[in-house]
Amino acid sequence: MALIVHKYGGTSMGSTERIRNVAKRVAKWARAGHQLVVVPSAMSGETNRLLGLAKELSPELVTPAIQRELDMIAATGEQVSVGLLSIALQQEGLEAVSYNGWQVPIRTDSSFTKARIQSIDDSRVRAELAAGKVVVITGFQGVDEGDNITTLGRGGSDTSAVAVAAAMKADECLIYTDVDGVYTTDPRIVPEARRLATISFEEMLEMASLGSKVLQIRSVEFAGKYRVPLRVLSSFTPWDIDIEEEARSGTLITFEEDEKMEQAVVSGIAFNRDEAKVTLLGVPDKPGIAFQILGPVAEANIDIDVIIQNVSHDGKTDFSFTVHRNDYASCLELLKSTVGPAVQAGQVMGDPKICKVSIVGIGMKSHVGVAAKMFRTLSEEGINIQMISTSEIKTSVVIDEKYMELAVRALHRAFELEQSQP
Repeated sequence: MALIVHKYGGTSMGSTERIRNVAKRVAKWARAGHQLVVVPSAMSGETNRLLGLAKELSPELVTPAIQRELDMIAATGEQVSVGLLSIALQQEGLEAVSYNGWQVPIRTDSSFTKARIQSIDDSRVRAELAAGKVVVITGFQGVDEGDNITTLGRGGSDTSAVAVAAAMKADECLIYTDVDGVYTTDPRIVPEARRLATISFEEMLEMASLGSKVLQIRSVEFAGKYRVPLRVLSSFTPWDIDIEEEARSGTLITFEEDEKMEQAVVSGIAFNRDEAKVTLLGVPDKPGIAFQILGPVAEANIDIDVIIQNVSHDGKTDFSFTVHRNDYASCLELLKSTVGPAVQAGQVMGDPKICKVSIVGIGMKSHVGVAAKMFRTLSEEGINIQMISTSEIKTSVVIDEKYMELAVRALHRAFELEQSQP
């Protein structure tokens, strides 16, 4: 008997019929003798609907007090899901019970709308499992030390599921989604994209951080930190598929690197169109200038991605960095009103119409000329590179948003990712 965590995305929970199918699938695993903890997302579109209502009432600049209320509102989507799924499981003849994040409890910090999990008390859940029940827990949410409901940010249900699996030392965490695994790139852009049977944790971490929407990055971080075996698979296969076949399907995120992995120089291409660039022109080139610029940005809880500081000219330099497009307006305002004048910048500029395209592969560690091949491919397509960022197993470029799909297709072809790996 194994302890298995199932996570189901919003599309899997999109209607009562789909919820019924989820219940049948969970019941199949429970009847096979496994203990089941299920973490569902809100019904598809529900979180957007709820936050849309709030947006109609709230001003453009969101205060911490409003963010608290946004979490109160958004958390109800998952509350509905767990209740409906528990009823559907009971209709399948199973004992099932649902819990909100605060009832477990899943403890978080107080960063409303993007809280981080601090601890999980699993005693209540274990007691229910020992009594033979399936436990259904809200994804995406928790509770802070002041007993305020918090949410983990978009895609947070993945993080909840992996965190619960880690806390309970589950044998495996199965992430059921609307795709049947991790692909070399988005098949909607490149129809020849190929599903990967396995991908290393490092590669998956890079893919998630660089824009691949299959798994939320924090869930991958959790999986890596606590060595949680993680599998991404489709919720749209027939619910009565053989359980052994289902347990081997999708993409396994593995912690063991083998020779076969190293043979593939590039495993996948990630992209992110939710990026924006800000630039400070004519900044004094002196020690501490980077901190003077980026410190206030970090204090405003704005994540920074790619950073470039140009070569000094006449004691002045230009400083550029990218942020999430959602943070663009507030970041630009901060730079124009406070940071720019403080560091005596000549001008503050912004460009919200950029994107980031990245090649990822553990084989890049042991192969030379990979980045050069990427740059040559983009050059041949007439695509200008604005910024470059590299690590051991990835190279990212910032380019004009309108060239994103062209870049992804060209790179996928150049690295022959449509070919099956040996």
